[in-house]
Amino acid sequence: MIEFPICKINLGLIVKGKRSDGYHELETIYYPIGLHDALEAVESVNFQFHQSGIFIDGEAESNLCVKAYRLLQKDFPKITTLSIWLHKCIPMGAGLGGGSSDGSYMLKLLNKLFQLGLSEKKLINYAAQLGSDCTFFILNQACHASGRGEILDPLEIDLSAYRFLLVYPNIHIRTSWAFTQVSPHSGNNDLKKMINRPITEWKTGLFNDFDEPVLKKYPELKIIKKRLYESGAIYASLSGSGSVIYGIFQENTIQQNPVFPGCKTWLI
Repeated sequence: MIEFPICKINLGLIVKGKRSDGYHELETIYYPIGLHDALEAVESVNFQFHQSGIFIDGEAESNLCVKAYRLLQKDFPKITTLSIWLHKCIPMGAGLGGGSSDGSYMLKLLNKLFQLGLSEKKLINYAAQLGSDCTFFILNQACHASGRGEILDPLEIDLSAYRFLLVYPNIHIRTSWAFTQVSPHSGNNDLKKMINRPITEWKTGLFNDFDEPVLKKYPELKIIKKRLYESGAIYASLSGSGSVIYGIFQENTIQQNPVFPGCKTWLI
């Protein structure tokens, strides 16, 4: 069985403070984007985990696909030994949630492959055990997120009339480092209210708290963001705490990708 884990961007991100459990209290809006990995699992005599595409360092058991497999295998003895193949296209440390998506899609794949009958709510509960933004990839629709990112409230946001240009400068930003650079947000920004304003107002009202410290550390990202606006983007932002800068364009204003030397780009 094959699944194609997608990625997400963040439309605004507020860090409200550190929690007693070590996580941070967040507020953000997740929006699904069609850049995807490929994940295949078939029954096998011996457990195997294969990788291709973008190289992932580390042991197989530390991969979220394998963690998801072990998580459900513990509760459902009917889940047999598998051979898993993950082909990575979504870059890591980019703020796109690719690893989280892989883990959540593994849960969904196992649910279908072994006919576990898990409801969406139960899948969300399992996904929350894998990571803070894993729950989003069970729903795969625009959501307001709070808590550590796992409490979701689906939203009616339709950006199908726009094109997204994602620019990845081949920089891996560790989430743990990024959080040490952000001070708790003291403002009263209402993301739900802001996201319902015309998209032309987002530039002056929709902010990512990681934007300032990350762009200060990596000035090349600031240049990318500036060039996206110069190329006609209505709104441009850092995604999550990672290094991808995305621009949102009117369909008829971007005939071809602007050139970003040394970067990988996707027009979606």
